Amino acid sequence: MEKRVLLAVFLSFLVLYAYQSFLVPPPPPPTSPPMGETQEGEDPNTPIDRSLPQTAAQAGQSPRSQESRLTPVDPPVAEPVVSDGEPRDITVESDFFRAVFSNRGGELVSWQLKEYLTGGQPVELISGDLPAEEVWPFTVKFDDEILTYLADQALYRSSSPGLRLSGQTDTLTFEYQDAGGFTIRKTYAFDPTVSPYVVRLTVDARLGQENLQPTIQWGPALGGAEPPASSFVYQQPNGGIMYGRISEAGVFSEPSIERFDRADVVERSLREGLLDFVGVDNHYFIAAALPQQRQVAVTYRPVQLLPESPDGEVRDLMAFELQVPDGVNDLAFFIGPKDFDLLEQASGPLVRSIDFGFLSVLVVPLHRSLKWVYGWVGNYGFSIILLTILVNIIIFPLRHKSVVSMRKMAELGPDMKAIQNRYGSLKATDPKKQQMQKEVMELYSKNGVNPVAGCLPMILTMPILFAFYRLLSMAIEIRGAPFALWITDLSVHDPLYVTPVIMGASMLFQQRLTPMNTADPMQQKIMMFMPVMFTFFFLWAPSGLVIYWLTSNLFGIGQQIVTNRIIGQPTTRTVRPPAEGRAKNKKGSAKKADGPIEPK
Repeated sequence: MEKRVLLAVFLSFLVLYAYQSFLVPPPPPPTSPPMGETQEGEDPNTPIDRSLPQTAAQAGQSPRSQESRLTPVDPPVAEPVVSDGEPRDITVESDFFRAVFSNRGGELVSWQLKEYLTGGQPVELISGDLPAEEVWPFTVKFDDEILTYLADQALYRSSSPGLRLSGQTDTLTFEYQDAGGFTIRKTYAFDPTVSPYVVRLTVDARLGQENLQPTIQWGPALGGAEPPASSFVYQQPNGGIMYGRISEAGVFSEPSIERFDRADVVERSLREGLLDFVGVDNHYFIAAALPQQRQVAVTYRPVQLLPESPDGEVRDLMAFELQVPDGVNDLAFFIGPKDFDLLEQASGPLVRSIDFGFLSVLVVPLHRSLKWVYGWVGNYGFSIILLTILVNIIIFPLRHKSVVSMRKMAELGPDMKAIQNRYGSLKATDPKKQQMQKEVMELYSKNGVNPVAGCLPMILTMPILFAFYRLLSMAIEIRGAPFALWITDLSVHDPLYVTPVIMGASMLFQQRLTPMNTADPMQQKIMMFMPVMFTFFFLWAPSGLVIYWLTSNLFGIGQQIVTNRIIGQPTTRTVRPPAEGRAKNKKGSAKKADGPIEPK
């Protein structure tokens, strides 16, 4: 049984490590021509500029003040009636985010999260270095290309030069009207009391007396993505996401969640259904519309952008456009972190955007418990320690029973050895081998030993370990959360590798305290090799996970010492070899035969 448990543990970690190392899809190749190649019509003697493009923010200007992204063959000449005289930015600021809208098109050009930092700066969810043909979030599109161009290039008149959100609902309105009868109004409503990261959009567009139905476009997203610290740490890439009753050939499915990568979108770009939310997300952040089970259609489009740094990787992003048949009227958008409580506050189904995997039934309670403990402690490192102790207290009876069972198994080691020696000369296919198994089970039954009881607690802890791994990999609360001293981020590995080494030493010490039910030297060596194997795996694991496993080991060591004192010293059993017993029986029979014959 111990061999099987050892094999199961080893294979579990091997599968986990292999998945992160080999099965996570690599970043796609860049779309730009390789070094030494030229595009069609390009002069091969012209030097190729390999430098990164300068963003508008770096140039000291608003990204939206640049030239048109949508240029028809014959740009219309419209006389504005209601508009602004010059390009300008309108800032909407709260305690949680800082958003910048441009009056050119009334579109979103920046959305920074104040409570989440990267390199000491707030996380930016809107990519600023977009190619000329790409659009900004909340761009409107019509069936008429000319109207689309006007809506994108018009200088809208804003209702306010800027907003500072406090505790009440506030709105920002952009209006444009020209002499040709084209009128468009875009209204953004913010209500911090409902959700700090939700903005509601209403678009009223007309051409004369005709109401127009716009399509909402969202350019390549999403910002805030970070490269994984190592191949051991799971990192969800940018992709499309939706949840609801998705239509397949006109038939609506049961509510389900779907995720899309580049290959999925190339195969099928259009999806529709009665959806609760639809948009794009990455590992920690999401930008999604919340139709609340309204009929919508969404078209995804993969986009590749140049690396943000010379040694970076090509960014594989996803753009989408949303069509709402009954019009864009008070349509909510969530743009923010994948924080469980914040997502639930905005929309219940939105919590499904966090990919906790098949162990979500364990991860969600652990996550809630961890946040509850954090509310009292104020440090996620110590919260992990306290939660680990609590979990170990709950499974204390199982572990105690496991140690008692393993002690009994160890005491039966000589009897087991004797039975194995008795049938050791038989081949594995010999039917008499079944008799050996029968004797082993009779030995267990006679001494009240359950061989499964010794492995069950170890097996039960494995799902908890993987649930903690998924929790600490996906929970944005752990992102950048410090513990103490040199551990400044619990979501990445220990930079000094101190805690993994201590964890390995604790496993080795715990292994020596554990009674072995076999005298097989090879098996004992294999069991002693487990701490080395675990230490190697945990070198690049999130430090929060290492803290969990180390705390669990220390608790197990304490429990082992207490249990050993309760059950006392192991009983030494001596089993006579079968040949020795037969010799003594023969000797006794001979003495009996040589004795005097009593009279009848």
